[in-house]
Amino acid sequence: MTNTKQRTDAPADGPSQTPKPSDASIDVGRRKVLQGTAAVTGVAALFALGAATSTDDAEDLEFSKPAVRPPGSVAEPEFLARCLRCDRCRSVCHTSVIGMTDWSDGLVRMRTPVLDFRLGHCDFCGLCAEVCPTGAILPFSKETTKVGLAVLTERCIALRTAACRVCEEKCPYDAVTLDEHKVPVIDPEICNGCGLCENVCPANVFQSYRTGVERGIVVRPFAALEATEGGAA
Repeated sequence: MTNTKQRTDAPADGPSQTPKPSDASIDVGRRKVLQGTAAVTGVAALFALGAATSTDDAEDLEFSKPAVRPPGSVAEPEFLARCLRCDRCRSVCHTSVIGMTDWSDGLVRMRTPVLDFRLGHCDFCGLCAEVCPTGAILPFSKETTKVGLAVLTERCIALRTAACRVCEEKCPYDAVTLDEHKVPVIDPEICNGCGLCENVCPANVFQSYRTGVERGIVVRPFAALEATEGGAA
């Protein structure tokens, strides 16, 4: 009689071997491990940097260039400790004025929100404070809050030609007037640093032959203005 039972014995050359993983699967596994490690390291680094800036012996906290934080922002060391770089404030800004810092302001500040008046102006709507999850930006009074002060630069067209009055015409708070020489004068008691004057300034358009990106009127943070006055003294 023919035996139809299938053989289950191990082959003569030894026990069965478990298939070895391919090189491709090993590479994918290593890649996932490295990506996970990098993500954890990045998050830990951000928290460490934030914590470092809240200490008394933190590094110099002056910006490499004047930068204005959104209205309602807490003091700079505390802001850096609280800000998660989550981008929520920028995503809800309906005037597009909120931008992000880059490497030029250092690793501690990278990707933190600042007002970029080349992109828009601030109408103090308060949406950025509403969505901030950590209190880096707190609720504020629209009527009394100021983020900075507009100042003229040497690129102001009116300083040489007295032929431009755009900032005076566009200021929504009547903080800009013209003197007897048709040169803009900013009232520091009224100006809240909204940045509309800087946003509409045509200096770079009419003086495109000149180098630089600074406009004829710009908003400076109060800290930068105080440092300049202290240096002049």
